[in-house]
Amino acid sequence: MTVLVLGGTAEARALAALLVEDGVPVVSSLAGRVARPRLPVGEVRVGGFGGVEGLAEHLRGAGVTAVVDATHPFAAVISGNAYAACTATATPLLRLERPGWSGEPGAARWHWVDDNAAAAALTAELGKRPFLTVGRQGLAAYAAPLAERAALVRVVDPPEIEVPATWTVLEDRGPYDLAGEERRITAHRADVLVTKDSGGTWTRPKLDAADRLGIPVVVVRRPAGPHGVELVSTPADAAAWVRRQG
Repeated sequence: MTVLVLGGTAEARALAALLVEDGVPVVSSLAGRVARPRLPVGEVRVGGFGGVEGLAEHLRGAGVTAVVDATHPFAAVISGNAYAACTATATPLLRLERPGWSGEPGAARWHWVDDNAAAAALTAELGKRPFLTVGRQGLAAYAAPLAERAALVRVVDPPEIEVPATWTVLEDRGPYDLAGEERRITAHRADVLVTKDSGGTWTRPKLDAADRLGIPVVVVRRPAGPHGVELVSTPADAAAWVRRQG
């Protein structure tokens, strides 16, 4: 069998390591949006497939027998393409997704919104010195509503837009710790934290720091994934599913 793992998440890397250890042929596919990605073990391809038809053609041509969608929780387009291509080719598909933060302590106090536009509008009401941690791809929604705000914007790679002159861009990559996040929020005098419901532990400390410092938190909810796709939350469970396909 040949397994295609979509995504450059920590869960995707952990799954690839488990499959390589089991002797399962696996190819990890990264979108190529991050300049210096952390690479998994095993074979790696970088770049898109060319939409649903391109992915379906790859599945047939490469003899892929199972696909694990381990992309970021907000990579809705890629997940949708994977579902359509796997349906078209009758290829088994599994979704590996880390749990979100909606059930975490403090979540009931946070402001939950459906998209970046709603987050930007609410942030403009809540504070004047926001700390934006929503990723570079979503920043366009914040540029106009927060053009006059002294925002601290943390991204892994440089923004794809021209940011307002009032913004400070910080290129950095997790994992982070509570003390460091408290220092960062305090140094910037941030009065509202904005993030996405990415889940996981690497970036969770910013939420705890905001709660401890008493500043409001705005969280963008995850988009709904394709209906009917089996979902697991750990690489071990995903590896067990792969074994059952063989």
